[in-house]
Amino acid sequence: MQASTIDPAEVSKFEAMAAEWWDPQGKFKPLHMLNPCRLDYICRQIAAEFGRDLGAPAPFAGLRILDIGCGGGLLSEPMARLGADVVGADAAPRNIPVAQVHAEQSGLTIDYRHTTAEDMAASGEQFDAVLNMEVVEHVADPQAYLRACHDLLKPGGVMICSTINRNAKSFAMAIVGAEWVMRWLPKGTHDWAKFITPDELFALIGRAGLDPVDRTGFVFNPLGWSWSLSDRDLSVNYVTTSVRRA
Repeated sequence: MQASTIDPAEVSKFEAMAAEWWDPQGKFKPLHMLNPCRLDYICRQIAAEFGRDLGAPAPFAGLRILDIGCGGGLLSEPMARLGADVVGADAAPRNIPVAQVHAEQSGLTIDYRHTTAEDMAASGEQFDAVLNMEVVEHVADPQAYLRACHDLLKPGGVMICSTINRNAKSFAMAIVGAEWVMRWLPKGTHDWAKFITPDELFALIGRAGLDPVDRTGFVFNPLGWSWSLSDRDLSVNYVTTSVRRA
């Protein structure tokens, strides 16, 4: 077993919510609302990097994709439907059977594992793409974790990493709004001190040996009750793309 960046307290938070992963009105309602926007970004970045036509049948066929921190499989399943060979990994053991059962019910073959990024990297596993979504703000050592993500990529592979900015607005929206007022998430789900600014994340990614190539904001519109992508507004939720150069 490799030294782990897993924070046991963070894992226990998500284990307690495991059974609710596929309830769009449950504790993961924010992710269900955000998911179409996340998928739009992820699909376009992977398609651009590997020259794939998203209008073609199974456009990601032949690509091996890791969804690290997969939870109940909200991203793993769409990647499998697009033809990718998908591994979903999570440090919370109760998430895995939830994801496995839902994939079986959906007629999808996905390799779900209770494991860590560090252990997979140590075993020599490598992928064309690593989806690292809303995980880095929950680990004990972001730099070591991102280094493991680097090692999990084949040369030329792409990592897509999203997290939450650290400022007064993110505290108001991600913690006060989502946890205290709307009660979309249990209080204490996020620790504002663990949020990471875009510049800090780019620096961490660079030190991990990856080349950052894009950063984009996820912007919530309370009037339309919807999310959209923005190349200007990274004030709360945002996503990055980086590449392990050949």
